[in-house]
Amino acid sequence: MDEILTMRGIGKRFPGVVALDGVDFTLRAGEVHALLGENGAGKSTLIKLLTGVYDIDAGEIRLDGVPVRFTGPGQAQAAGISTVYQEVNLCPNLSVAENIMIGREPRRFGKISWSKVRQHAGALVARLDLSVDVTAPLSSYSIAVQQMIAIARAVDVSAKVLILDEPTSSLDASEVQQLFALMRRLRDDGVAIVFVSHFLDQVYEIADRITVLRNGGLVGEWAVADLPQLALVEKMIGKELSALERLEEQGRPSVAALERGAPLVAADGVGRAGSITPFDLTIHKGEVVGLAGLLGSGRTEVARLLFGADRADSGTIQIDGKPVAMRGPGTAMTHGMAFCSENRRTEGLVEELTVRENIILALQARRGWSRPLSRRRQDELVSKYIKALDIRPADPDRPVRNLSGGNQQKVLLARWLITEPRLLIIDEPTRGIDVGAKTEIQKLVAELSDGGMAVLFISAELEEVLRLSHKIAVLRERRLVEVLENDDAVDQDRIMATIAGGNP
Repeated sequence: MDEILTMRGIGKRFPGVVALDGVDFTLRAGEVHALLGENGAGKSTLIKLLTGVYDIDAGEIRLDGVPVRFTGPGQAQAAGISTVYQEVNLCPNLSVAENIMIGREPRRFGKISWSKVRQHAGALVARLDLSVDVTAPLSSYSIAVQQMIAIARAVDVSAKVLILDEPTSSLDASEVQQLFALMRRLRDDGVAIVFVSHFLDQVYEIADRITVLRNGGLVGEWAVADLPQLALVEKMIGKELSALERLEEQGRPSVAALERGAPLVAADGVGRAGSITPFDLTIHKGEVVGLAGLLGSGRTEVARLLFGADRADSGTIQIDGKPVAMRGPGTAMTHGMAFCSENRRTEGLVEELTVRENIILALQARRGWSRPLSRRRQDELVSKYIKALDIRPADPDRPVRNLSGGNQQKVLLARWLITEPRLLIIDEPTRGIDVGAKTEIQKLVAELSDGGMAVLFISAELEEVLRLSHKIAVLRERRLVEVLENDDAVDQDRIMATIAGGNP
């Protein structure tokens, strides 16, 4: 296959940080090339240098053998390089056709020819074998379909290089297969695809080659068939998986060893019309309760009702055996509850604030703004949790938006751990982060449980739920259908069968 893109000796520095140092990357026409590494390894920086978001400090980029240096994404797109990010950047209020053609609408006598817009969009989705009505609003389709429409637009704009940054993070298994089918068609048409993902099983299913970055440097490039998955993980984190191996050796949390007295939190018939059918659930001190189910099954809705982020219209919540009117998150925080949202960007972090300001936010809100934390106390607390969670770089005054996804997740965890909650609700804490950070967070959940903290743990990864939970509440179609004790009789097949409504 011909080399369509080469990056040689790429370097980039930010104040106090070497983001990339002498990195090489080669992309060939008609391949899926996985770009892997821990959060903060330099993957996003490399993509932004390629597409002109950042200026390169050192090195050279060649496209079709010709040296290039783009001044912005628009220029990169015009040259044949398009990027589709994890969050779909389209307009849900517009039609599919309008989203595909926006900014490039065919005109006649100065006016947009809507018939040609629909005709062109229809031909494109047909060529890519997408079963969508181009006249329908984008919002009428699932996130998975919206992702594929974003890819269709990117391919229509430029069909040389397609960069997919965590495209599967919000998709279920069947939607991932839809996306992979589209990627294979594009690859067979000669499009070069850069695939950034933390789902290693997916990498081995779809990719032809792998490039690994670590701490801003190039570790190496391999054909997928030549690099076993365990070896890949060790190259990504730069050490053997001792932490993960210890977690595996410990096995599942012992249900028998858990001393269950009266529930810390008990939900009795709690529900919300149009959101979640009334459910019963108890959570005890030191217990990890996993919520399992497909996307849209009601997992997040359960968490939001327990925390008061949404108001229940039926049932009661008891804390320490006493009914509590959950009027909002403030009530929950007063009773020692904390909630790490799955959407860390829009519901969690304040990207304009620093790491320090984000970490102290919840504690300061609970104290009240008339009782500000002293700078000395802030320094003590923030330093403690930056060290405990290994937040990198360890700079409390760095804007949180400049951190990698995994480190942003750790900042959000630090914000709530600093309040010393009795119940920690964490929704998809390991989604979109690397295997090293994922292992650290799993280990932290186990340690918090051992220390007596109750945890409500939501994850789409059943292996993760099984590894950490004392019991598992399974949801299907916005209904809590069964609560399973996590003993030897429960495995992924058992949970999947419950989710599907059948037998293992």
